[in-house]
Amino acid sequence: MKAFKYILFLLLIIIIGTAIYIAVQPNSFEVSRTRTIKAPAPVIYSNVIDFKNWEKWSSWVEENPEMKLTYGEKTRGVGGSYSWEDKDGIGTMTTIETILNTTITQEMQFAEFPKSDVSWEFKRTDDGATDVTWKISGKDLPFGFKAFATFTGGMDKQIGPHYERSLEKLDSIVQLRLKAFSINIDGITEYGGGFYMYKTTSATGTNISQIMGKQYGEIMSYMSKNNIVANGMPFTIYNEMNTENGNIIMSNAIPIMSKVTVENGSEILCGYIPKTKALKTTLKGNYTNLPKAWEATMKHISENGLEMSDIKPFEIYTNDPGNFPNPADWITEIYIPLK
Repeated sequence: MKAFKYILFLLLIIIIGTAIYIAVQPNSFEVSRTRTIKAPAPVIYSNVIDFKNWEKWSSWVEENPEMKLTYGEKTRGVGGSYSWEDKDGIGTMTTIETILNTTITQEMQFAEFPKSDVSWEFKRTDDGATDVTWKISGKDLPFGFKAFATFTGGMDKQIGPHYERSLEKLDSIVQLRLKAFSINIDGITEYGGGFYMYKTTSATGTNISQIMGKQYGEIMSYMSKNNIVANGMPFTIYNEMNTENGNIIMSNAIPIMSKVTVENGSEILCGYIPKTKALKTTLKGNYTNLPKAWEATMKHISENGLEMSDIKPFEIYTNDPGNFPNPADWITEIYIPLK
């Protein structure tokens, strides 16, 4: 009998000791993970800001595919919300504040536990990538919550690996989105023609992007100094293309309303494309996919017995990359003038 009393007394001491240990645990917690993703911040932000995208990269859903998700009337931006239900209970997440492409602040409620603050920060790195920091924190924690955290190894152990895996999956999805592209042979159309300011130079497949940027900068500077107004999106005329060695002679151009007389010796000149029939191809995606678009276009010409005219082929960059951070949204039109 005495032994039984000693056992009960020992158990009581253990229980009291455990309760004291739990009670003195911190009344707050914070878990944070950062991953550097090689993509512009607006592309990543655009994915995270809409809860409908979370299912694709959430490690909790990956771990428990039977989890039931319910979306609010609004899922994107401030006021957007969703909820989930699994064997552990019901949770909800709501976006309460945002700074475009920079931060997202959210509030999470899970089961009977107190609400937690969730935040995202998207910080551009020197090499054009983005440091994505995902953080959750809570305070004024009740005894039951601290007991749960204590017996499960702490909140960092519970949440940290999920954040790491989710960010890894988010990274993969963003990379696939950046690489997405499509090529469409639109068929024979009529190009309206018109005047343009241009500068001609040579390039190779390895430096063409840098040279184009320099060329357009010089053309726009010349137009600004001479009060010449652009009348369309920039384009490039390909005077010569050597497929064997990759050498290119091109004229980078910007459309204008009417003919301009330039001073002698100027490298910036005024040209004209007449109204012409042409085969049109549209590339939606990164400019790095242009060789594939040109290959598809030339193949179409060959297979359909079309004959190119003496007017040089050209491509028009129909939207400004500055307004479309995801290269998958860039649109280029290729025109091959035909006889």
